[in-house]
Amino acid sequence: MIRHFDHVTVVVRDLAAARHFFGLLGFVEDKAVLISGPQFSDYMGVEGIEADHVTLVLAGATPRLEVQLLHYRHPEPLLEPAMDNLARVGFNHICFAVDDLEATVARLQAGGVELRNAVMEFHHRKLVFLRGPEGITVELAEWKGGAAP
Repeated sequence: MIRHFDHVTVVVRDLAAARHFFGLLGFVEDKAVLISGPQFSDYMGVEGIEADHVTLVLAGATPRLEVQLLHYRHPEPLLEPAMDNLARVGFNHICFAVDDLEATVARLQAGGVELRNAVMEFHHRKLVFLRGPEGITVELAEWKGGAAP
């Protein structure tokens, strides 16, 4: 049985920009290592992998929540030409719950984060999409009443 969400991994070309973005969301670096060799090549299915693997942890979150950043040194990462098109098949976006959407958006915009759309209300939540590292879509949600039912 699944207990809870554990982590999401994002492949990035600009590690510093990704650290900055997730840092603005409250993630702090837990560890950073270089992964390479046959064990990782076999596990990932990526021949000759050599990549920086950075684990970011959401400070104070229970249960633990991680964003893992992969910065390939080898091979060259493949670009996704439709990354910002939410009509594509496959991974669409990740959403984080926040206490105060307006204050969070203001803080993120001051840090250089771009919104994809205006804030809207849907299913007892205020929602907004952000442009994340490498064009991924990150959503923020503020539940009315402060908590999910």
